[in-house]
Amino acid sequence: MSITLTKEELGNRITLYAIISRLMIGEVDKDFLESIESNEALLSLFPNYKKWDKRKEFSANIIKERYLDVDYTNLFLLHLVPYESFYTRDDQMIESGGDNPVLELYNALDFRVELDKARVVSPDHIGVELEFMYMLCRALRKAYDAEDEEGIIELLQVQKGFLQDHLLNWSPMYLINMKRESRTPLYHDGAELALEFMLSDFEYINEQLANK
Repeated sequence: MSITLTKEELGNRITLYAIISRLMIGEVDKDFLESIESNEALLSLFPNYKKWDKRKEFSANIIKERYLDVDYTNLFLLHLVPYESFYTRDDQMIESGGDNPVLELYNALDFRVELDKARVVSPDHIGVELEFMYMLCRALRKAYDAEDEEGIIELLQVQKGFLQDHLLNWSPMYLINMKRESRTPLYHDGAELALEFMLSDFEYINEQLANK
């Protein structure tokens, strides 16, 4: 096998999927903000947020409650619809029941969605789909550590298929709207980061599979 994965690349993918899934699955908390603020490499992923004057003006709690929570509500609960089925169904209905196409894949790979704990009504929410990619990347690192070549290829194929058939099939439309509608630099930068990373990650996976 000539797949050229490195531990650093695997770690970076896990980190990025963790960040963007957390950003979109519910309102950010103080721990999330501190994890970004305390890491220059992570903070640089949010360049407009890094320069945001309100970061110096207010505490993290005030920024969260006065600005970020309001923006999250606007982008994810009120004005935009962050669900795959809304974009892919002819009737633009959110499929929250057992017929949702992502559920079969989640169940096959033992990924459980706790809808009551997340701020979502359906398993095809962008934050949940990104969390699924995060879980797949963690599984890939385990296969890499175990030198399981067959498992590595299988997981890369699942990741490619999920990005191609699901996330990249609809989320660019949502993320472009999210970036345009955002009122805070954190969500503006987050939308741009998510879109650019998913596109480059899809290319990375294709390159790895081409070498197998």
